[in-house]
Amino acid sequence: MNVALWIAQGLLAAVFLFAGGIKLVLPVEELTAQMPLPGLFVRLIGVVEVLGAIGVILPGLVRIRPGLTPLAAAGLVIIMIGATVFTLATGNVAMALIPLAVGLLAAFVAYGRWRPAPHRRSSL
Repeated sequence: MNVALWIAQGLLAAVFLFAGGIKLVLPVEELTAQMPLPGLFVRLIGVVEVLGAIGVILPGLVRIRPGLTPLAAAGLVIIMIGATVFTLATGNVAMALIPLAVGLLAAFVAYGRWRPAPHRRSSL
């Protein structure tokens, strides 16, 4: 299971670094021509995607605060829910399958990396 989670995390990091990086590098006019959203909002989504990609992979690699990985993955799930709904609202049902699949992959990572705190027995 750990290997599958690392593969999923690597895929998520690659997808979101690419998608977020494109949103940060392209001119605002070109971004708003592709999707009818305000330019600053698209930039914000790009920043969140890049930070999510870093948060999905980096805590596990450096073994510092690995509890941030499921939180980053859960944040990416929220982004992908919005992307799926937005794509469905534009009437393109087939293209909505892409953010849906990426969101399910992020949900898999969030669930797989979630470690509830061990229950401590009270010492009376």
